[in-house]
Amino acid sequence: MEPIQLDDVDRGILHVLQNDARNSTAAGMGEQVGVSASTVRNRIERLEKAGVIRGYNPDIDYERANYQLHVLIVCRAPPDERSTLADEVMEITGVVTIRELLTGTENIHIEAIAVDSDTVDSITEQIHELGLDIVSTNIIKIERVQPFDHFGKEVTER
Repeated sequence: MEPIQLDDVDRGILHVLQNDARNSTAAGMGEQVGVSASTVRNRIERLEKAGVIRGYNPDIDYERANYQLHVLIVCRAPPDERSTLADEVMEITGVVTIRELLTGTENIHIEAIAVDSDTVDSITEQIHELGLDIVSTNIIKIERVQPFDHFGKEVTER
C-alpha cells in the first residue's frame, strides 16, 4: 500500500489511540483534536482502510498470566529467504512477534512466550529446523513502550 498524507487531525487521533485506545471515545478524541466525533470516526475508518491502523492489541503481562518466560531469539537468515522463513516461524506455537531487519546479519528477531525452559527448547529447536541460525536467546525482564511522539502530541496538548 502507498503511504497516505496525514494532517494534524490524523496525527492527533493516532497519538490518542497510541496512548489509550481502549478508553478513548470518538467524542473525547474530537475534543482533543478540535473536530466532531463523526469526523473522528470517519478518519479512523479511513486510516484503517489505508492500513495505517492495523489493529488494536492488548498489552499483556505474560508473567502475571503465568507464562514466566518472555524470550527474544536473535537469528540470521539469508536475505533472499528472510521473509519466507519469518512467515514459517509465525506458525510455531508460542511465537508472538517477528521483526525482519533490513540491515545487519542478525536480521530476524523473534519474541516468544513460554511456560518453562522445555518449551523454550522446543521453540528454538523448531526455529533451527526451519534453517535459521540462532545467534542468541535472551529472557526479557520488562518491555517499555511509548507512543511515537510525531503523531500529534502537540495537537492534543494545545
